[in-house]
Amino acid sequence: MLLYDICIALYVGLLKLVAPWYKKAKQWVVGRKNIFERMSYAIASTDKVVWIHVASLGEFEQGRPIIEEIRQQHPEYKILLTFFSPSGYEIRKNYAGADFIFYLPADTPLNVKRFLDIAHPEIAVFVKYEFWLNYLTQLKKRGVKSYLVSAIFRQDSVFFRNYGSMWREALDAFDQMFVQNEESRSLLHSIGYDNVIVAGDTRFDRVAAIAKAAKPVDIVAKFKGDSRLFVAGSTWGPDEEILLPLINDNSEVKFVIAPHEMDEARINNILSSVKCGANRYTQCTVDTDFSATQVLVLDTIGILSSVYGYASWSYIGGGFGVGIHNTLEAATFGLPIAFGPKYEKFKEARDMVALGAATKVENAEELSRWFAPLRDDTEYLARTSAIAKDYTAKNQGATALFMKIAFNNG
Repeated sequence: MLLYDICIALYVGLLKLVAPWYKKAKQWVVGRKNIFERMSYAIASTDKVVWIHVASLGEFEQGRPIIEEIRQQHPEYKILLTFFSPSGYEIRKNYAGADFIFYLPADTPLNVKRFLDIAHPEIAVFVKYEFWLNYLTQLKKRGVKSYLVSAIFRQDSVFFRNYGSMWREALDAFDQMFVQNEESRSLLHSIGYDNVIVAGDTRFDRVAAIAKAAKPVDIVAKFKGDSRLFVAGSTWGPDEEILLPLINDNSEVKFVIAPHEMDEARINNILSSVKCGANRYTQCTVDTDFSATQVLVLDTIGILSSVYGYASWSYIGGGFGVGIHNTLEAATFGLPIAFGPKYEKFKEARDMVALGAATKVENAEELSRWFAPLRDDTEYLARTSAIAKDYTAKNQGATALFMKIAFNNG
């Protein structure tokens, strides 16, 4: 543990050193300033606390169904939500579903003691990963009921290596580990852990709730009219490069493009490259005449999941970069999905490719070949759509299983 503690101290020191020049490092450091004073002011000693920790925004979406179920079924608990990364905290720091939202203090022995003394959680939930050794060791010593949810373990993980004993021992902190697949359960069993349940991924519960709560988007409804709609979500430059030929070759189809980042140069490139007219969502109203507009650029946030409900097909961006974005939001509406080549680390994407609900494409020609039969054959489109929708429906239930075990709910 001494070497681990030294590495943590060096990591924190490095972040402080580079903070003046790097925005995220500065947010990481500044966000933890006076954190224990702020926590002491917010959390009362009499509060019954459930602590839920997530790394960033993606893990928050996995933890959110659990937070909302605890809020509904057990209002006697206060919910403490912590983030490690600024990219999660800064977006969700005002999330109304949690009572207290903070950065996680660095995993040093002194920080851990102060954090747990103030938070005094009765239950701790770690989402997917984030195995902080001092936190886990202290949770075990204090007898705090602790759970790991939506986890995935792989053979090349440190837990299954000769030098991984310290990390294996940290898993002793968990009363129950809820994993996404059978491979994870088998790997944990191989190192002596039987307190493992294959529960699936809570994100399926989340996207089901999103679809159920989808709201009308009047501008998109007016834009679509009687046409069929193709929605491209969370796109980057390389995604847009292969989408533009598809758009210009299918003038009878309407397209919504939702860039992952509001890059003005890329938005302007889309607007100028579409032969049959394009417009920005923020410059339209329900009175806009869309008769000469084939593409609507969704230059706003917060409505993409509802927009999928108007579509017949979808493309998910990120597959030419570090990895594809959320495919489940589109799949839960029964949309066939295409994405770039970097999808292998996403179980749901691999599953849907194997089932025929999703397809990997590497260029504009492959995208066109995927789209043509789905455009022209209504029966094929219906079958593919049903596969996507059934896949998301059959994989729901991880949240309910967690609640049953962690809170003895029947």
